[in-house]
Amino acid sequence: MRRALWKGAISFGLINIPVELFTAEKNDELDFHLLDRRDLAPVGYKRVNKKSGREVPWENIIKGYEYEEGKYVLMSDEDLRRANVEATQSIEIQSFVEVEQVPILYYEQPYYLAPSKGGDKAYALLRETLLSSGKMAIAQIVIRTRQHLAALLPQGQMLNLITLRYTTELRAPDDIAVPSRTAKKSGVSKQEVEMARALVAHMSADWAPEQFRDTYRDDVLALINKKIKSRQTHEVAEPDDREVAPVGSGKVVDLMALLKSSLEGRGKAAKSSHKTDTGQTEEAAKPRAAKGASVHKLPARKPTTKKAAAVKVKPKAGKSAIAVRAGAGRSNAKRAQA
Repeated sequence: MRRALWKGAISFGLINIPVELFTAEKNDELDFHLLDRRDLAPVGYKRVNKKSGREVPWENIIKGYEYEEGKYVLMSDEDLRRANVEATQSIEIQSFVEVEQVPILYYEQPYYLAPSKGGDKAYALLRETLLSSGKMAIAQIVIRTRQHLAALLPQGQMLNLITLRYTTELRAPDDIAVPSRTAKKSGVSKQEVEMARALVAHMSADWAPEQFRDTYRDDVLALINKKIKSRQTHEVAEPDDREVAPVGSGKVVDLMALLKSSLEGRGKAAKSSHKTDTGQTEEAAKPRAAKGASVHKLPARKPTTKKAAAVKVKPKAGKSAIAVRAGAGRSNAKRAQA
């Protein structure tokens, strides 16, 4: 059974709900080891005493707060808990707010809340109250050695707790230049907005997170497997020297033409039923099994054809994705002609 990260109670007026906190996040990053380029030996980290230069075992390490240079107050885990027992063992609900009132920038990390023994009825009461009111609870919780602002939201039968950032943790965007919302100043016409809305309507669908996956991770693993099969298991990969298509061109882009082409292109793709030699449709013949996931073929190390290898271009901040696609398209066309 999954182990609880935190145990305590939700304080809801005079109601006390015993609960357990479970992490809802799973780390799916590729685990790379650091190696010495010269002999590929693993590079490790040591906890070193800066005075003696010797390694310090975990059992000899304690926490210390430096109140003056070179002077410390020692704090054990029990000291940190005893500093405020109530704060470390309770989720104190401060208020209830409309979900739409909290900007997305404040959301930080998700957790699951489950009732402890004897807390089922009170847990269900809070969940049903939040569901019927359309609001979320704003509370504070101490996790490890830090007090977090948090939001309690219902989802199905589960109560979720999402830690929130404090206002002081967010930078104001005052020094970031963005286009004005005034139509004349931004240069966006009413017709362009209407065409863009038509494209949005055409691409709209129900939220289906299972259709998406980390395709870049898949491609990296595919490259790793390719190296294993070709017995490149002891080589240090050198930087890729392939030419990368420049992002954008600085030229004025016809947004209406791009939007119209996007709509027409999606319409044709929906009607297309072109079949391959095996009798399958092109979509069915793709190697990727997950729905909604795009297929990325690994580029050959040394292309033998005259066509340039396709290179994905990441849009620069401040430029629209439409403008980037247009610039990348022109660059690819010029390269193909060459």
